[in-house]
Amino acid sequence: MSAVDSSGTQVKSAVRTVELLEFFAGQPGMHSLTDVQEAVGYPKSSLYMLLRTLVDLGWVETDATDTRYGIGVRALLVGTSYLDGDEVVAAARPTLDRLSDDTGESIHLARLDGVNVVYLATRQSQHYLRPFTRVGRRLPAHSTALGKALLATHTDEQVRAMLPEVLSAQTEHTVTDRERLIGELPTIRERGLAVDREESTLGLRCFAVAIPYRTPARDAVSCSVPVARLTAGHEHLIKEALFDARNRLTLATRRL
Repeated sequence: MSAVDSSGTQVKSAVRTVELLEFFAGQPGMHSLTDVQEAVGYPKSSLYMLLRTLVDLGWVETDATDTRYGIGVRALLVGTSYLDGDEVVAAARPTLDRLSDDTGESIHLARLDGVNVVYLATRQSQHYLRPFTRVGRRLPAHSTALGKALLATHTDEQVRAMLPEVLSAQTEHTVTDRERLIGELPTIRERGLAVDREESTLGLRCFAVAIPYRTPARDAVSCSVPVARLTAGHEHLIKEALFDARNRLTLATRRL
């Protein structure tokens, strides 16, 4: 994200503010001034003044010693307003509820954000053994069924431009070679469904479909199920339920 003045030049203070907030969002917990300075590279004196301003405004909080910093409550308010005002999230709610009922498993709606997917809505499984994913969680697109479903709506060349040659490993099963990942995309396009085989979380398999109200797609819906509970019959039910959900979401988002 960038901030520019009327001449098209980035405003340094605005850029630094956004970068600071993104640092805290990506690094939960409290951090010392030295830790923050090492991460963002700003001069310590100007960083301190910026942090104190953000503390006064509620965007950053401090601990009891007033020497460690973390994300503030105003960031939550802005994030909540984003979800409350998002037309896709609103349109998807009935379909997510139905998909949860039909499968009995955890359901997720996520959006592609650069090379990551961000979770916009979830429905938790009622089973004792279940994954936990919070709204706002960000994961590398290449390691998730959601991300692969969305990447498959781009051309191979677009994906090459988006992703580095070597991809980060979330588990021992993550595909870390970009060309190998690209080699999976034709099958995903043909089937209309992507699969994550313990590539993001060990013991968890996920299935996902992109919502085609835009081209390339930016949103996808998935169903996650522990491998220990996944039978061939249950997998078939999940896939059929996801295709039905995609059809419903296509209709629900056709005017967006």
